[in-house]
Amino acid sequence: MITEHALLPVVPGQEEAFEVAFARARPIIASMPGFLSLSLSQSVESPSTYLLLVEWDTLEDHTVGFRGSPDYQRWRALLHRFYEPFPVVEHYSVVSSVPCQGRSPAV
Repeated sequence: MITEHALLPVVPGQEEAFEVAFARARPIIASMPGFLSLSLSQSVESPSTYLLLVEWDTLEDHTVGFRGSPDYQRWRALLHRFYEPFPVVEHYSVVSSVPCQGRSPAV
């Protein structure tokens, strides 16, 4: 499994419009082969910055499958206009993980 990590610097004042557009774009990425899950979080300290984490089966599911698909153009048309500057995307593989024990995780 690979985790895609992207800090999304949204143009200040466009946060609400970005979230609406992201809700429309979410089914696009969720339908891609190799997609496992995603989370989008808004920074408490810098509300114009979002953290996107997407889990993929393989790196190629993201870099070749998704980015090379016609659906990526729809994703791009919905979201890329909100970014200034354009986000840096990196990929991570798990080295260590500890599951939550004894209480329900926050949602």
